[in-house]
Amino acid sequence: MKPSKNGAEGQQQHAGEPQALELDMEAVRKAGTADLDDGAVTPGYGPYREAIIKLLNSALATELVCVLRYKRHHFTADGLESPAIAAEFLEHANEEAAHADRIAERIVQLGGSPDFNPASLLERSHADYDECTDLKGMLRANLVAERIAVESYRQMVELIGDKDPTTRRMLEGVLAEEEEHADELSDWLRR
Repeated sequence: MKPSKNGAEGQQQHAGEPQALELDMEAVRKAGTADLDDGAVTPGYGPYREAIIKLLNSALATELVCVLRYKRHHFTADGLESPAIAAEFLEHANEEAAHADRIAERIVQLGGSPDFNPASLLERSHADYDECTDLKGMLRANLVAERIAVESYRQMVELIGDKDPTTRRMLEGVLAEEEEHADELSDWLRR
């Protein structure tokens, strides 16, 4: 009999048959009892945890800059269609703030510290702040920022891959919402 991956005997594997899916219980127990101060972060997170925290802090800065840009545009939108567009900007600002909260929470879960330092937000953000005064310029600036966010999150999802499935799933959810924002803004620009 061929030993299984966890060293247990008893299951014979024949050519062409899929390998049995079994947990390595020794590794599970070891991970569960090592470094209890790390909370949910087990040794399986490997050497990528710090790099993932850094990626998340740049995403956090991007979301915070987007909140500020959308808030400014919400309050300064002026023109015939401005009430509806301003309402859209406020909705997006609130959704970006929720993204920032989810990202900050994940940074803490990974044992990191979310960087809310306002002095360096623009340096760390992937997207720009904008002070446009016309509606079309505001829509365009926000669409560019959303497209930057879409590409940033797409690359982060690809980079993280299977290294941290929880972070990857969170980022995939944020990415889907950013794509919706971009579609909505694009629709406004085509009107």
